[in-house]
Amino acid sequence: MSAFFRLRVLALLLLASNVHAAGLPDDCTQLLVGVAPDWNSMRGEMRRYERPRGGKWAQQGPAIPVLFGKNGLAWGSGLAGQKEAGLRKKERDGRAPAGVFRIGKIYTYDAELPAGASLPYRQVTTADAWIDDPGHPDYNRFITIPDPANPPPWFEKQKMRHNDFAYRWLVEIRHNSDPPVAGDGSAIFFHIRRGVTRPTAGCTTMAEPDLVRVITWLKSGARPFYALLPSSEYDLKWQTWNLPAPPETKTARR
Repeated sequence: MSAFFRLRVLALLLLASNVHAAGLPDDCTQLLVGVAPDWNSMRGEMRRYERPRGGKWAQQGPAIPVLFGKNGLAWGSGLAGQKEAGLRKKERDGRAPAGVFRIGKIYTYDAELPAGASLPYRQVTTADAWIDDPGHPDYNRFITIPDPANPPPWFEKQKMRHNDFAYRWLVEIRHNSDPPVAGDGSAIFFHIRRGVTRPTAGCTTMAEPDLVRVITWLKSGARPFYALLPSSEYDLKWQTWNLPAPPETKTARR
């Protein structure tokens, strides 16, 4: 084997390794895919997919109308997206993080999840908070304060128990989580939308029946992920990132 040929084979192996590292792992067998018409869109569609381990994706049910950040999308940090060139997600920028992200725990006001749900969950108490202050040492982390009767000054703005219908179900989207980088965005969830035309500060929202359907469908053993991209980026990256082929129907226009 010539030196040139050996170098060419090595380059191809490295390329294949990088592609695999950027894509979904074989043990991810459930995937939520959100697609926006463009980077500045506040709305789009989300689809559910399943596959056998390492197999081919199959859509489950119809597309779900969803809302994103009021200013659209920006690249986030997860399994994929953090190495892309372009606008980056920042705290309070009104943009939802684009990329591929692991789905974490459910936080709820209820004592139990809907029948059939199996993801790990926590019933939110009056002592629980999610830190969105970049100057706090627990930025973008869930914490519980020791004495809710005497909370620290920052707690009122960052507590999780608001008795707000939109936060009855919070499903964590693990953007900027491993580890968190101060100022790169925090508290990104799926939750109930406040109205059909009211976007978010960076979360992905939908009608409550749709969110409950998603919660009951997700299984912890399936190692579920969420991919969110503008349609043009999805067309470029779906094969490299091991995502489902783009649907034939176009996403809703903003």
